[in-house]
Amino acid sequence: MTTRNGGPADDEFWRRPADGTPPPPEPPAAEPPAPTYPGPPPSAPPPPGWRPPVVMQPPAPRELPRQDGAGIEQEERSARTLTYGIGMIAAAVLVVVICLLCSRALF
Repeated sequence: MTTRNGGPADDEFWRRPADGTPPPPEPPAAEPPAPTYPGPPPSAPPPPGWRPPVVMQPPAPRELPRQDGAGIEQEERSARTLTYGIGMIAAAVLVVVICLLCSRALF
């Protein structure tokens, strides 16, 4: 953005040129557009037998042991009971500490 500071000459910048003045020079010609990408070259299919020969076949994967669904459920129940027990003990300790702090603040 062009700005000028000054008095009445500020409007001179935006006025039309006087009659008989030569026109402004033509803007330079626009650059030709950039060439477009023609795409990748066409490819030919590989010749037959291009893969290396297979020397050794890996053995079949072994079978995993069966899972004991009832045992897993029992372990999850006991873990949940332990977690709830620890949480209840922590909550009780926290309540006692808060009660002690509040009683100290009152006295």
